[in-house]
Amino acid sequence: MSWNRKLDRFFVLYLPLLLTMVFTLFPFYWTINTALKHEGDIVKTPTEYIPSSITFDNFWVAWNNVGFSNYFVNSLMIAACTVFFVVIFATLVGYALSRYQFKGKSAFLLLLLCTQFVPAAMLIIPLFIIFKSLGLISNPLSLIITYTTFQLPFNSVLMNGFISGVPKQLEEAAMVDGCNRLQVIFYIVIPAVLPGLVATGVFTFIHVWNEFLFAFMLTNQEENFTLPIGLSYMMGEFNVNYGALAAGSVIALVPAILMFAYAQRYLVNGLGGAVKG
Repeated sequence: MSWNRKLDRFFVLYLPLLLTMVFTLFPFYWTINTALKHEGDIVKTPTEYIPSSITFDNFWVAWNNVGFSNYFVNSLMIAACTVFFVVIFATLVGYALSRYQFKGKSAFLLLLLCTQFVPAAMLIIPLFIIFKSLGLISNPLSLIITYTTFQLPFNSVLMNGFISGVPKQLEEAAMVDGCNRLQVIFYIVIPAVLPGLVATGVFTFIHVWNEFLFAFMLTNQEENFTLPIGLSYMMGEFNVNYGALAAGSVIALVPAILMFAYAQRYLVNGLGGAVKG
């Protein structure tokens, strides 16, 4: 390869990728950098891009003094329950859309997709009134119901694509051997679309883990706060503990990063299956 081609490849491919990577990762680096600094080093000038002395006190303060451990458990419980319900219902709806023919099927699919265009903010007041009448304000169940409802349409369409890639002959053979429809779904379809299930679960988890608007409007008791709400309340009117706030942000990042690291290959296979389906 000539030098001209190497230079062209560098400026056209590697340099834009490098700049994009730096632009994307620098906020994460700065958050970790701030979390590892002493409070006095955070605000002093000139700014230290590399901490002169490292401390983990900010993590201890965020986890114990601010109540971040409780927020973490709340978010984890709500996200896990939402993923459980979304995966089950999206699989059943996706199977019905993939395997059954009925009048209005195309319109139903279009309606599911159109629900993604509805601004979430316009539904806050109706949802608040409904949950208030049910006595579910500041109850984790209200968030689980809301998140499941909003995540189900798009994930059902995704699962339709995943399941459409499974040959019908496998199901027919299982039914000949005596399986009913639910057994076919459990023993044949679910193992075949496992990457799709993981992709659906990961996307649902990340959305719920980071969601702020509904959690802020439907939760008014501190013991029921989720991580995003807890982070927002760490910014006081007259004082902000930047070190603890950055440490809390790092703690909130860890589950999402670990999940993506573990499920990366499933995500690639799953999205490929959805496209082919």
